[in-house]
Amino acid sequence: MITTYKFSDNFYEEDYSLFAIHSNLEDFSLVYALNGILNTRLKRASSDIDISNKSLFPIYEWKDTINERNWALIVNTSIKEEYLKRNDLFSEDSTSTVYHLLPEFKEVDYFLKIEQEGEDLEDWLLESLLKIAKVVTAYPIDVSTIKSKQNLIL
Repeated sequence: MITTYKFSDNFYEEDYSLFAIHSNLEDFSLVYALNGILNTRLKRASSDIDISNKSLFPIYEWKDTINERNWALIVNTSIKEEYLKRNDLFSEDSTSTVYHLLPEFKEVDYFLKIEQEGEDLEDWLLESLLKIAKVVTAYPIDVSTIKSKQNLIL
């Protein structure tokens, strides 16, 4: 008889906060602004988040060893351009498909994930995020309501 082990969703439960950011800034511009206002050192990760080989989502990370926090800014939208293979007048046409890291939050541009133990930064962080020019709004997301939590495992 073969024994099968099944992991529950709670196995990967981490203590983290997640914030949604709505902004038309490019990701590198937002990272520059975040580093300036939050006194962080976010930088581009060596690899992007790859969801089932469909698309890549850029991620910027920083491990704050002094305060024992891990910061990550993740782009929510990825556009994959595919070229159509046809033998007619429109053989060089391309089509674009939009993918979202968290499909239930399609309107969100970026997610700021902070892995931390205990300390609550919500009020200070939201106040700081809203000071950034071209950040339309920012708000915390209740992690328990996210259906695709596995996409946030870094």
